[in-house]
Parts: sequence; C-alpha cells; structure tokens
Amino acid sequence: MHDLSGVTGNRTSMRRAPIRAAAAIGAVGLLLLTGCGGTKADDIAVGPGKGWPSAFHDARNSGTSPVTGSRHLTPAWSRPLGGPTAVPTTIGPDGQLFLTTRTEVDCVGRPGTTGMIFSFQMATGRKRFCNALGPAAIGSPTAVDGLTNVYLGDDVGGVGSFNALGQPRWRTPVAGVPVSIQFTEDSNVLSVTQFGQVDVLSRQTGDRVVSTFQILGEPDFLKQPDLPRPPNGLGIGECASGAPQCPVANVSAIDKDSGRFYVTAWRPGAPVAALVALRYDGKEIRREWSVDLLTDGSATSPTLSDDRKTVYVGDNSGRLLAVDANDGHTKWTQPLGFSPRGAVSVRNGLLIPGGDDGHLLALRDASDRAEIVWERKDLQLRGRPVQTSGDTGYVVSPIGDALNLVTFETTSGKTVASNVLEGAQGTTSGLAVGPKGEVVVTTRIGELFAFEPEK
Repeated sequence: MHDLSGVTGNRTSMRRAPIRAAAAIGAVGLLLLTGCGGTKADDIAVGPGKGWPSAFHDARNSGTSPVTGSRHLTPAWSRPLGGPTAVPTTIGPDGQLFLTTRTEVDCVGRPGTTGMIFSFQMATGRKRFCNALGPAAIGSPTAVDGLTNVYLGDDVGGVGSFNALGQPRWRTPVAGVPVSIQFTEDSNVLSVTQFGQVDVLSRQTGDRVVSTFQILGEPDFLKQPDLPRPPNGLGIGECASGAPQCPVANVSAIDKDSGRFYVTAWRPGAPVAALVALRYDGKEIRREWSVDLLTDGSATSPTLSDDRKTVYVGDNSGRLLAVDANDGHTKWTQPLGFSPRGAVSVRNGLLIPGGDDGHLLALRDASDRAEIVWERKDLQLRGRPVQTSGDTGYVVSPIGDALNLVTFETTSGKTVASNVLEGAQGTTSGLAVGPKGEVVVTTRIGELFAFEPEK
C-alpha cells in the first residue's frame, strides 16, 4: 500500500495521506494513458536538449551533456535556498529545476528542522513549488522524466514522485534513504538506499516490479530475533565521503543494453569498500560479481565508459581506478594526489575527475594505463566539472578571493572565459546544463547561480 501525500496550497508532505491527493493522481493518470498504448509519450529517454535528468546527467553517470555548450555565458539570476545541499540539481526537459535541502523553517516560514524539495523556473529563478520532507532527504538525489515528473526519497523510509506542479503521485516504503535514483531501460525507477536495499518501481504507480534485493544480505532473524530496524536516516551524513557508516553511498551507473548496474558497498567488518555489479533483467535482480578494491571507502559514484566496457571509480586514498565491467578485474590504477568526488566526467574517452581539492586535469584510458592529456594546476577544484558537445567544459574554481565558473576547452584545458559567483563560498555540490545550454551551479552552503548563453 502506498502512502499518498496531501496537498495544501503549495505545501505538501510525503508523510501524510489525505484522500484529496486522489484527484492529483487521477489527473496524472489521464496524462499518462497515452504511454500505455505503445506510443512514446511516456518516454524518459535522454536526448539532445533534454536537460539534466539525474545527478550526473544519465544512466552511466557520464557528467556530460549532448547540448553544445556556450563559450560565452552571462549571469541570469542567483538565489539562496535557506539551507545546505548535498546532491546536484536536476533539470527537466523544459528547464524546470529540482533539488533537495534541509532548512530551519518549513515552506511557509514556521520554525523546525525539515528536509525540502524545491523547484524553480529556469528563466527567472522563481519558485515553482516547495514540499516538506524528512531532514535526511537532503542526501537523496532527484531524477526527472520526460513529462517533468520528479522522483526522490525521504528519511521516513520511502521513494516518492511529484508532478511538475508539486502534486504527489505515489509513495512506496523502503528501508533507509534512497541515495541513488535512476531510470532503467524499461522506464522503471531504480532505487538504492544507503542500507543497500535495491528496488525497481513502476514509474506510474510506484509498485514493485520485482522482488527487493539486499546488497548487504538479509538479516538472520532466527539468530537475532530482537534485531531492531535502524533509523532510516542513519549514516546519511557520511555518504559524501563514502565512510563505513554509510555502507552504500553513491549513485548507481547503469548499462541499459545489458541491464547490469554498478554500486559501491562497504560490508560490515570489511577492510575496504567494494565495487558490486548487479543485473536487472525485468524478472529479478541478481548479483554478478563483487570486488574489494576501494581503499578508505568510495570517493565517487561509478561511471561507465562510452562503450560501457569499463567502470571508473575513485577511492579515498586518492586513486582513480578502471575496472572491467564484465568481470570486475582492475585494468589500471592512477594516483591523483587528491580524493575525487562526485563522478568522473567521461566524454569521447576523455576523463575529467572532480573534487573539493586538487586541480583540474584530463586523462585518457590507454587500455592498460591512464595517460594524462593535460593538467591545470592553477585551477583548483571546487566540485565536479562537466563536459558538453563542442569540446566545451565547465568547472568551479577559486580565482583570487572569489569562486568562478570557468569555461574551458576540453581538448586542451585552455580557459575560454570566467564568471564570478558573487558572494559564493566553500565548494559546490554540482553543475548542471539546461536544455538551451544554461549552466546552473549549486553550492554546498545553499545557493543557486544560473547562467545563460550570451545572446
């Protein structure tokens, strides 16, 4: 049974279930009927100009956009959120923005720590809606489909969906907080929580498509009959660094052709974290292989190469590793001198890692080793670089006393342009590229900066 959220003006909670939500669900159901007849009206595929649908843009976590990136951006707007961020902003196909945060007041200004999902309009930065969630929802990324329905988790133990107006569509209970929300090849929602619970849910109803899979194994209630269920938000604050308190810390990468997907997991008592390959075939989820190789825990989400034959992942000892996607053997290991963060941006074989320290550099996979293509030791990293078509990339870096959005040429690393992020401090939780080439910067302390191509 699904707990359907209520709607009161512009305030909703995924934890309440009044009957009036049925009207919203009915309206969405009518909209989705065309998808049941074999048309592509229900298509969630990411194509050119379709925004930034998931944390690292696509199923393989490429950190790239098919849009031809502008080399001349101008500031459009900026705004504070009222709370910090931990995951990147996502952008729907029409430019609508979604992100989670945690604030000290609710959507109408009443005091009390709570999690939020905010939605903003790309053109103006005006708030589209604000919905209250549990405080640990700050650790849950969002994903947006082709109809601008958004999917995310909360710390009351659930995966839920809202439509473009913020009206609730469905909610399905899970154990923990979803730290990974992705779309499968058959248009379902793949959810993975920090406790390792994996579910594939119907995008239209939230129903489980296959049985739940536990990455860390099922508890033995015969040996421990009084084993308590841990709080849903337990360890969520440790996910950013891949610490053992957050056993499954990252966004999964999916090979949609094979159904295989990749997660990082730190099993209780294990000396290092593992990279795990699972497969969803429409009937079940099963484990294919697992290798213990991430020293001091995972530092990045897995990223698949362009041909899906290699998985790239970073660890907290400052290494970038290339792993064979088929059997899990390590192809090469490259010391970076800093712990990468987020996911590696991979486009046409060019690998650009991000981080909260270290410097901007690009590598190329030479099969049995990594080759450094170029380095910019003068550009310190403050987040995750992204690549776009047209050999254009973006990264946030401190220049002087200010953070700057730097536009660079991906083939050479040469700076093309730089825009100051007025008043920004610290580091960023992500960059996202919109359907018209807009660039959105999200800072960890809770600010949005939007830039648009120069006209």
